[in-house]
Amino acid sequence: MLPLGQREEGWVGTVRWLKRLLNRETKLDISQFTPIPEAGYLVGGAVRDALLGREFSDIDWLVAEPAEAARRAALELGGHVFALDEDRGHWRVMAGEVSRDYIHPEGDLETDLRRRDFTCNALAATLDGLLIDPCGGLEDLKRKRVRMVSREVLEQDPVRLLRGVRLAINLEFGFDPATREAIRDCAEAQRKSRLALPAWERSRDELDKILQSPWAGRGMQLLDHLGILDVYLPELALARGIDQGGFHHLDVLHHSFEALNQLVQGFPEADPTLRWATLLHDLGKAQTKTYGEDGRFHFYGHDKVGAELAQSLLKRLRQPNDITERTAALVRYHMLPLPKDDRSARRFVHRRRTLLPDLLKLMIADREAARGPLSSEATRRPYRLALARIIKLLEEAPPKPPLLDGKEVMDLLGLAQSPRIGEALRFIHEAEAVGDITNKGEAEAALQHFAKRQGWI
Repeated sequence: MLPLGQREEGWVGTVRWLKRLLNRETKLDISQFTPIPEAGYLVGGAVRDALLGREFSDIDWLVAEPAEAARRAALELGGHVFALDEDRGHWRVMAGEVSRDYIHPEGDLETDLRRRDFTCNALAATLDGLLIDPCGGLEDLKRKRVRMVSREVLEQDPVRLLRGVRLAINLEFGFDPATREAIRDCAEAQRKSRLALPAWERSRDELDKILQSPWAGRGMQLLDHLGILDVYLPELALARGIDQGGFHHLDVLHHSFEALNQLVQGFPEADPTLRWATLLHDLGKAQTKTYGEDGRFHFYGHDKVGAELAQSLLKRLRQPNDITERTAALVRYHMLPLPKDDRSARRFVHRRRTLLPDLLKLMIADREAARGPLSSEATRRPYRLALARIIKLLEEAPPKPPLLDGKEVMDLLGLAQSPRIGEALRFIHEAEAVGDITNKGEAEAALQHFAKRQGWI
């Protein structure tokens, strides 16, 4: 086998190896990956994406001297260089929106490629663009299928189950039958604790990437179909098969997938927090389902229960606190009734301004996903009018400074510092927001009346 980094004069005797691995029918334009190291191979996803005519943001080079190659690239690009694993010889250069990794090979090139997860990632190119394809990845690209290099590599790194789904939806490929069966078997082994789970941080990263895809809803359906959802998002999997009746035409789980799909199609700029909230918005329904005497299903309090479950789930995935807390808040308030007039619209915006406009986007996606036989233009019109009222208010100037501050409230009512001051300020702020008061005198009179009704004075 040909060791990585071996100089040209040492290539004697490797002709047979090259003929077996080099694909001369397809040649890659290496110039698009500049700067090009002095020796080495381009490997992995960048080769795949270039062959498919897709944009790439990660470039991986196998080189004999990764530290030196990385420093040269950083100098030429004006980027930053740092070691990801100095002992194993893994360096990264960040320049613009593209990251470039320089990695010291562990053994020969073919062995390295056969250790990779899927055949479409087990491709390499020489510095003159000739392709090296020991696993048949080129044929799989032509057939638009994701195929494992071997069952063993899936079991060696279990996060590859999630990565396979990400590849399939982003490339719009299918799985070959053997790979599909192997993924199902590995997921079942993980569910029964016969196969280890990857670190939650790694699982989170893959799930985030699936959610950020334009086909996020389809990705979640594929996770469910392959048995992976039960392993990584078991709280969501509990929604499978729960009928909702009435306005809904899908069970809770597939409604959640469709809501995510509606969000991504309607608001492709939606950030990870909003996507998580949309996927998890009905998480509490499995625990709150009842069947009433009226012959209908009810899910009383599912918004509150769902918020608690979403918070727990995202903490397990090691999501940052800001994403966790905002997602939980969006789930908690997604069932708020929409305002029927301008006054209630102002109150809605005042109380939930920090969640807007994301809360509206979630509510729209939820509504659109629920459309079934009972949906009609007549039932949707009031909903649109309510949304229009809120959007109009959001376009107004930001709120002015409050008419009264805490000290003025304490002086006016003769109260010491206590939770009552906060309650009084919230009353004043909302009264101003809905238009009940417009100046300081009206604020003082309204507050005194409020304090008397509360028995404070």
